[in-house]
Amino acid sequence: MSLDSDVIVDRRRIRRKLTFWRVAAVLAAIVAVVVVGAALSPAGKGALTTTGSIARIKIDGLIRSNSERIEALERLEKSSHAAVIVHINSPGGTTAGSEELYSALMRLKAKKPMVVVVEGLAASGGYIAALASDHIIAQQSSLVGSIGVLFQYPNVSELLKTVGVQVEEVKSSPLKAAPNGFEPTSPEARAALESLVRDSYAWFRDLVKERRTMDDAQLGIVADGRVFTGRQAVGLKLIDELGDEKNAVAWLETEKKVKSGLPVRDFKLAPQFGDLTFLRAAASLTLDALGLGSVARQIEQSGVERLGLDGMLALWAPGTTR
Repeated sequence: MSLDSDVIVDRRRIRRKLTFWRVAAVLAAIVAVVVVGAALSPAGKGALTTTGSIARIKIDGLIRSNSERIEALERLEKSSHAAVIVHINSPGGTTAGSEELYSALMRLKAKKPMVVVVEGLAASGGYIAALASDHIIAQQSSLVGSIGVLFQYPNVSELLKTVGVQVEEVKSSPLKAAPNGFEPTSPEARAALESLVRDSYAWFRDLVKERRTMDDAQLGIVADGRVFTGRQAVGLKLIDELGDEKNAVAWLETEKKVKSGLPVRDFKLAPQFGDLTFLRAAASLTLDALGLGSVARQIEQSGVERLGLDGMLALWAPGTTR
């Protein structure tokens, strides 16, 4: 039994209307994301709410090179915030990434009064970042220090022998790409690595000595790779004071003459869209409704950050020393 022409025409009209409303829904979702993202972005947020306030920024997790964070700190330099409180909770990260963050915070400190608050952990690269401030505050049970450098790599040469795999290579010189983990490390390669680690360690020690005004004897006590509690660290000159954000605000008001009673406002160092879970969910549902579920899954997967280490590590881990 065939459909008559009127029914066919009606169905085509309904399909056209459905397509129109689907497209309209996608456009509306995009506009909503842009508007909300602009309102909550560091630049937009700064333009609306930063006058007469103190910026709160957070350094969490592993530290590595991050151009978006550096750009955000540069925006903060130009904002109207009266001062900056840096909250750190990090076991460290790469030496290159930690140095990059330290340099950016030093530039920020040159423009605005800045104080660091250690929330739970400021070890290795996390402590490098904290050194940018002239005043470091930590809780009594916070962990601080781990002044040292680590170069770590797996060696699977014995496993390859077991399974009967041999890696062939042709290289320009014996130390090219050494060590590679596919063969025992040669004495020459180990010596080259030790030279790199010693040089980076010397840079780290000199930074601590300069920024914390320590003599060689004081530095020798704290620079053996250990972490210290906040209670220990204040006596060892690794930090200046025990306390929290309230102490940081009080120090800014007393020592840096920041106006009393200013509110402390969050200043995000990461793109805001990643924080808007409900918008991601709405976008995913919209794409599914349009039959583009595979695109939604690709977007979700692209939001998962993969750690890429960009050099030697200044990193603390329980039960290890550097």
